[in-house]
Amino acid sequence: MPIKQAAKKALRQAKKNTARNVEIKKAYKEAVKSAKKSIVARNKDIKEKVRLAQKTLAKAAKKGVIKKNTAARKISRITKAANQVEKK
Repeated sequence: MPIKQAAKKALRQAKKNTARNVEIKKAYKEAVKSAKKSIVARNKDIKEKVRLAQKTLAKAAKKGVIKKNTAARKISRITKAANQVEKK
C-alpha cells in the first residue's frame, strides 16, 4: 500500500480511470461484435449497427482508450464489409 498522500491519490485515480476505460472498451467491443453479426446474417438493421459501432469506436479513440489509427482501421473494415453486403 502507498504511504505518501500523493501515491494514495494516484492509486485512487488509477482505479477510477481503469474502471472508466473498461466500460468504454466493453461498449465498443460489444458494438463491433453486434455490427459484424448483423453483416454476416445480412439483417436489415446493418446501417444502424455500423453507425453505432463507428460512434463508440470514435468515442473510445477520443477518450484515449484505443489509438486513433486503430479506431479508423476498425471503422474502415466494418464499413467496407457493410457496403459489400449492401451491393449484393
